[in-house]
Amino acid sequence: VQKNSIIRHIIRDSKSEMDNLKTLLPSLPSSFSLSSLSLSPSSIIGLGALASLTTYWLVTRPRPIQPPCDLQAQSISVQGDQSCRRSALLKDDNLLEFYYEDAKTVYDMFQRGLRIAGNGPCLGFRKPGEPYQWISYTEVAERAQVLGSGLLAKGCKPNPQQYVGIFAQNRPEWVITEMACYTFSMALVPLYDTLGLEAMVHILNLAEISMVICDKEDKAESLLKIKEKGVTTTLSCLVLFNPFSAALLERGRKCGVEILQLSQIMVGSNINPPKPQDLAVVCFTSGTTGKPKGAMITHGNIASNTSSVIKILEVSSESFVLPVSMFCHGARVGFYQGDISLLMDDIKTLKPTFFPVVPRLLNRIYDKILGSVTSPLRRVILHYAVRRKQAELSSGVVRNNSLWDRLIFNKIQASLGGNLRFILTASAPISPTVLSFLRATLGCLIFEGYGQTECTAGCTFSMPGDWSAGHVGAPLPCAMVKLTDIPDMNYYAKNGEGEICIRGHSVFRGYLKDEERTGEALDADGWLHTGDVGQWLPNGTLRIVDRKKHIFKLSQGEYIAPEKIENVYTRCVPVLQVFVHGDSLQSYLIGVVVPDPEVFVNWAKERGVVGSYEELCQNPDVKKAVLEDMTAVAKEAGLKSFEQVKDLYLHPEMFSVSNGLLTPTLKSKRVDLRRVFSEQIAQMYSKSSI
Repeated sequence: VQKNSIIRHIIRDSKSEMDNLKTLLPSLPSSFSLSSLSLSPSSIIGLGALASLTTYWLVTRPRPIQPPCDLQAQSISVQGDQSCRRSALLKDDNLLEFYYEDAKTVYDMFQRGLRIAGNGPCLGFRKPGEPYQWISYTEVAERAQVLGSGLLAKGCKPNPQQYVGIFAQNRPEWVITEMACYTFSMALVPLYDTLGLEAMVHILNLAEISMVICDKEDKAESLLKIKEKGVTTTLSCLVLFNPFSAALLERGRKCGVEILQLSQIMVGSNINPPKPQDLAVVCFTSGTTGKPKGAMITHGNIASNTSSVIKILEVSSESFVLPVSMFCHGARVGFYQGDISLLMDDIKTLKPTFFPVVPRLLNRIYDKILGSVTSPLRRVILHYAVRRKQAELSSGVVRNNSLWDRLIFNKIQASLGGNLRFILTASAPISPTVLSFLRATLGCLIFEGYGQTECTAGCTFSMPGDWSAGHVGAPLPCAMVKLTDIPDMNYYAKNGEGEICIRGHSVFRGYLKDEERTGEALDADGWLHTGDVGQWLPNGTLRIVDRKKHIFKLSQGEYIAPEKIENVYTRCVPVLQVFVHGDSLQSYLIGVVVPDPEVFVNWAKERGVVGSYEELCQNPDVKKAVLEDMTAVAKEAGLKSFEQVKDLYLHPEMFSVSNGLLTPTLKSKRVDLRRVFSEQIAQMYSKSSI
């Protein structure tokens, strides 16, 4: 089909070229033909070469991606309400539940992939210095069935009210455990290191979890410590992926917890697949304050969200799928070794075609590219090449085989494996400058999405063919999105601004055994209130402009949304992370800044200051220079004077999950940040001269 399409293009374009030739040579008679000419051998060779070059150009010239809808009208108002919109891909206001008739649950989606791929590769892993090894779809399905049967043999019930804990890094066994639960209609509850002891006990008891599957011995030990301290939990059995010591077995025996190897519980049994309305996973979100909330996500939630992305990308000539739908299409998924320092080596070895990333990683790639170009001439050439590629992007052409790719960008693309065709960024805003730059240099599709756990994953998504930046796309076909008034912040739906609310098949069932917080998130009409502030753009896409939950007042009565301000400041070259603070007793903002270790030393050196990273953080002249740079970026972004920090503290250690300053989804834990930097905050506010 593809070859026939190319041939049709050649024939059509060749006719067009001949018509153009006739208009250029009007003196030729209407009976003109090549056979009427007497040509020398050299002329014939020249014409043959010209014809070959023309044919090659017609076949290889880049083709723009055809968008699935009018890019100037990507969403449509619902019942005339301009503040409430749905996808333009839908024929009416009926939202999409599923794409494939035989894929209405996560179990169904994997079974569909099994029918497509059979013994083809499914899950990949590797050991240091070795190539990837692959487990087939058939083997994954078989292992999942016998593991699920083993869970039943240990007392688990084959229904959605049975919660099975998993405490492990991403690896093939994680997916096998997940599919084992779904094969017998059980629900999965992921646990994380960063939750802390108190939160872990809360989750175990709230979900009445008796069985937890772990990867390594240290995870099992952390759970046993809970029992050894005399804390009452429902935990009675631990199953480990990896071999474990006799000492761990004895510790478990003493506190009444059975410890088993994964292979010990694998038996056979008949399956009991789930229904779309059944619970698939309870995802506990740590939040920035209070106990974690368990978002209940059904199989129907996941299927509708996955189907919506497939619907958006169905018109693409390439086979692009998201991670949530990869198994549905028989794709292979490779895991990293578990060591973040080896991630780039894993990427080069795996050579992925699809790569989901957080904006922070894309920012690091952007900084590394710019930091590696020190020559003024090379910098000019780089920016010229980027502009040429961006010009192609504006016409819908995405490719990695242009002259500029071969001359300038091939090494950059090779560092990410060389096969990338699709990148998805979400979880936090990304600078339009960075996004446009990387779309050009990486030569692949980069989509931006927006959503949260409570709406399964995404509620908006970039449209193929729309390579503009500064928005998060239009509503997915599974959900409606509306904006509601926030009078305190001067946002009104009639102006196309307000709190983002979501309703549809992907919206979660509520928080596990927590009616109060469920009522705070879901209103009586089923709308999920996100706490984010959005703005509808003229083309029907959504822009995230603010955050409702963390607003506070300054002493003069001005409202401050710190996350919006922090997103602006992270565009500064020397700034890696920033925490903006203020309160109602103060008239101005201050900030804690973590400089980017990869560029900070050279950045300071260019300004005449030499020293180590730690020394520069303590240098008042460097702090002044960073503050000036931040002020310039803030003014360029349109921040008002009261939204700009007046003083800052340079901190030499990154905010991270491990030191308790970030949540597992990499959001700032503002209460903990205020506590950790209370001394520096007090010192900055003691300077009355500001």
